[in-house]
Amino acid sequence: MPGATRPWENWSVIQEMTRAEIDDFMREQVVGRVGCHFDSQIYVVPVIYAWDGSCAYVYSIQGQKVRMMRANPAVCFEVDEYLSGGGWRSVIIQGNYEELSGDDAGLTLRLLADRFASRSSTGGGQRPRGEGRVPVAFRIRAVEITGRKVERSLPAGAQRRIGAF
Repeated sequence: MPGATRPWENWSVIQEMTRAEIDDFMREQVVGRVGCHFDSQIYVVPVIYAWDGSCAYVYSIQGQKVRMMRANPAVCFEVDEYLSGGGWRSVIIQGNYEELSGDDAGLTLRLLADRFASRSSTGGGQRPRGEGRVPVAFRIRAVEITGRKVERSLPAGAQRRIGAF
């Protein structure tokens, strides 16, 4: 129909993020997801991380993800953000799990402590869930990094419909 507005015409195309955009994004975000695979099982779990430009550093406890990454160090790390106007950003890192000890484990704790020093504690005196389990410091060394984004503003009616979900 001539003159008819088609809703999809307001949508932008998926764009590649530059390396600088990827690094800025990775430093802004707090939670990433580690995807690992071993013995016909796939496991994806959220973690808090620090990014140094080539590795994601994590301090966790022994459990399923650590067992699986020790058995198969080829992992995927994903970080995303969804914006109120309908846009989004996502970074996917194909990389290798490297367990850290000694000074490298200390570096992981320092990176995380420095990153979150300005954030308030919300623990409220609760016992940590991993109490009694062995802590593990590790990094995911990036082999391949891709970042994509969509920058758009949906029409107000579409934003309301999406918000209703």
